[in-house]
Amino acid sequence: MTAAVGKGLHLHFDPCSGIAGDMTVAALVDAGVPEKVIVGAIRAIGLKGLKVGFEPRKRGAFMGLGFTVDWPGKRHEHGHGHGHHHDHGAGDPSPAELCSAASPRKRGEAGSHGHDHRDYSEIRRLLARAALDGEAKKLAEGIFERIAREEAALHGVAVDRVAFHEVGAWDSIADIVGAAAALAWLEPAAVTSTPPVLGSGVIATAHGLMPVPAPATVAILRGLPVLAEGVGELTTPTGAAILATVVGAFAGPPPMRLVAQGFGAGTREHADRPNVLRVLLGQPMGQALPAAASEVVLVATNVDDMNPQLAEPLMTELFVAGALDVWFSPITMKKGRPAVEVSALCAPAALALVERAFFANSSTIGVRRQVMQRTVLERAMAKVATPYGEVRAKVVSRDGEILGATPEFEDCRKLARRAGVPVRQVVAEASAAALALFASSRKRRS
Repeated sequence: MTAAVGKGLHLHFDPCSGIAGDMTVAALVDAGVPEKVIVGAIRAIGLKGLKVGFEPRKRGAFMGLGFTVDWPGKRHEHGHGHGHHHDHGAGDPSPAELCSAASPRKRGEAGSHGHDHRDYSEIRRLLARAALDGEAKKLAEGIFERIAREEAALHGVAVDRVAFHEVGAWDSIADIVGAAAALAWLEPAAVTSTPPVLGSGVIATAHGLMPVPAPATVAILRGLPVLAEGVGELTTPTGAAILATVVGAFAGPPPMRLVAQGFGAGTREHADRPNVLRVLLGQPMGQALPAAASEVVLVATNVDDMNPQLAEPLMTELFVAGALDVWFSPITMKKGRPAVEVSALCAPAALALVERAFFANSSTIGVRRQVMQRTVLERAMAKVATPYGEVRAKVVSRDGEILGATPEFEDCRKLARRAGVPVRQVVAEASAAALALFASSRKRRS
């Protein structure tokens, strides 16, 4: 198990074998969250007889941590170890199996003792009176609500009347509350995730065969990137709800100094991949910049009758209007007239303002436009130390690997003036420091 880590780090999920609630709890503890945080949060729920623990598990070539949950009557309810929990997917219960409040049903069996399900209104009452940390309680409520609302919409019932096994079962309460407590303890600066692997095929539930991914999983992840790979249920509704609730961006990890990793292991073995969820914790290297749009519009025009002195004001106004880049290219038009092609890239939302800037600040009577696709590296702004002071550097990366770092020229010029040295000297020092970031990232990858 990894030694305890500090708070405020960047958290990255790597669900290459999917994600489930129990695997999330185990991965975060394996990365350094103290076990007592989880145990204390479960105890705070006040369900008598609900106990949790952790055990080492090897899945494929990886040693990970398993999250175990016990409650009164578990052995009877789960058919002496052959019940549904964990055995349908990456780690936690099979897809949410909804039943009306008037006809409760145990997972995989007709009838019920009333212990294996709770409706959403009861879950909310449990959380309201639980002595949980404020942020942990808020996160748990958000995850429960996300699942309940999607289930209610899928099955056409009121949200408070949703009585379904996955959220109501003892083990799933432990999974969601435990994950929320671990995340609240970490206080991550930001959370990212690579797209989760969903799985495929069908699984047996109390209502018959159900396709993978489960309808609830699909509904929860609507609009988010996913990977349709693997066999069996790899991403469960609980795992999907955790990602949908806490992840800020689905991409590779940003530039960061790695601090710890954790592996949460499910109970099953997969033939094509190790059944583990990995999480990474790292010290952010600067502030991540907003993701660049993948779709842009190229706006261009040919000008042969404009005062050249107006070129600079035209460029300025195009940037003010929202252009991402502007450039001028010398061309020759009909009858040998020298001219200039003015080009600007902008997001589709800024197109109208950019076109208006063209017409207001140049002599053109028409513009051309073309929608284009582009691939842009992830960018972050970091600070590097030089003998003259700190310089900001723009760090570019792809899938977590730093590919380059360039110092900000204006920072270098400011420090050069203060120190009375040529600006190229400061640029050289800053470039060397920025290059060290690049080199250390490559070394870790090799």
